[in-house]
Amino acid sequence: MRKIFKPIISGLAVTLLLSAGSCTKDFEKINTDPNAYTNENFNPNYLLSTSQLTYTGSTDFAYDTWRANLIYASTMMQGFSTVVSYWAGDKYILNEAYTTAYWGTSAVGAYSEQVRNIADLVYNTKGKPEYNNLHQIARIWKALIFARLTDLYGDIPYSEAGLGYHDKIYTPKYDKQQDIYNDLLKEVDEATNALTASSENLVGDVIYRGDINKWKKFGNSFILRLAMRLIKVDENKAKEYANKVINKTMTSNDDNAYLKHETSGARVTQNRNSQVLLGDGGQEHFYTKWSKTFIDFLKKSNDPRLAKIAVTKLYLSDGNKDQNASFITDPAKQKGMPNGKDLGAKPEYNIASDLNFTKMDEYSSAHPEMIKREAPTFILTYAETELLWAEAAQRWSIGGSASQHYKNGVKAGLTYLNQYSSTLGISEAEAEEYVIKNPLNTSDALNQINSQYWAHTITMLDFYETWSNWRRTGYPILISIGNYPGNATGGTIPRRFPYPVMEAAENPENYKAASNAVTGGDKLTGRVWWDK
Repeated sequence: MRKIFKPIISGLAVTLLLSAGSCTKDFEKINTDPNAYTNENFNPNYLLSTSQLTYTGSTDFAYDTWRANLIYASTMMQGFSTVVSYWAGDKYILNEAYTTAYWGTSAVGAYSEQVRNIADLVYNTKGKPEYNNLHQIARIWKALIFARLTDLYGDIPYSEAGLGYHDKIYTPKYDKQQDIYNDLLKEVDEATNALTASSENLVGDVIYRGDINKWKKFGNSFILRLAMRLIKVDENKAKEYANKVINKTMTSNDDNAYLKHETSGARVTQNRNSQVLLGDGGQEHFYTKWSKTFIDFLKKSNDPRLAKIAVTKLYLSDGNKDQNASFITDPAKQKGMPNGKDLGAKPEYNIASDLNFTKMDEYSSAHPEMIKREAPTFILTYAETELLWAEAAQRWSIGGSASQHYKNGVKAGLTYLNQYSSTLGISEAEAEEYVIKNPLNTSDALNQINSQYWAHTITMLDFYETWSNWRRTGYPILISIGNYPGNATGGTIPRRFPYPVMEAAENPENYKAASNAVTGGDKLTGRVWWDK
């Protein structure tokens, strides 16, 4: 990995206007370009906007989103299914170019686009009281960025990452995931507590528009999510940090963290998932469907989400990307596509072998309001937070009633859909009726809670989080698609992404040590530290 990160802020431009032998006491004032940006006159708020946007996906045609979130995580977790030939996720095939995509290259990806910007922002606001809230939010956002990276890969460059320009560190060490998580919890806890309701103008915040109270709730909700990752490996620390944030987390869907996209900026500002699912670069629009596992889950309990998020006959042929205005939303007509199928010559894997197969357009697609280019990217929600509280209450009897938190979480997971569009809205009354009919069963509580977490994060299209929570808990119990030809896992669902091969050349010693330390080996079946 190349860590020679170029600074966002341009250097000071000085023009030497002195003739031979001349001098002036105002040399610096006269010869400083007033239009040049330096650490002293650049407004760092705009780096926050960039950091928030790039977290939703890279600028290189959303390849990190396309490959990591959709091709791999969405199908491994049986949220989506597809017969597009290069979608390797639910076939458990290793495509190193795809599993590397989120980590990125020297030009694009998380380290180049996310880490670089947020490291500069934290560095350039540290110790400046006029930017206190911006600095604390930057610390929280930096933790968010690294949490996803370490959840995907395990031990990663963390403490020395992004410091190529500032500290001349070009081959950063890989920190142990245990150390990373300990520091993430400390950072978010300190930063959240240091936020103050001041007059500081956060002009660059495109998530909460500078609402410090919402940022405090976000920070504390994020602490809860980080803490619950540790239940297998450090339960005492998990419980300690959960106790710290009781009654301090999100309280309604109004606190949901999401970035609203728009279309005027072409690809750069559009929703990254949407670019892929609308078929900008391939056949995903026609051949990517909701998974049978997911649709069957919704049907089993007459879940009202089914009538909102799924449609059939959205596209009538793979050669036409125009959406059919007469698509069908009738829940009875929705049909999920089984995972692990293709369009190949082997009958047992060809989609036509599905006993329910009729025509491709009769499998359920995501509702067009979910995948329009200006659709929001959801980052952290009240529903997730309440379901995590339900689990904490069930495990440790803290934070209130598990059944009440479960009810709150399920209801929020239904009613938040209006943040996509009013077309998808589910009323409070309808949500209340659903949770009354489907209460928490204490004999199967952890499965029930985390199955709802799975379903909610699927509707958020945040399959990174779906995969992480499934690895953390084992719920819901997903049936492997089996030994698809050429699979790299022996027919089991993958547990992590291998390190990029390019690291062997660019950061060889640190890469070798990290690779050798992966439990189960540096491959799809290896495990990150918290996935014990």
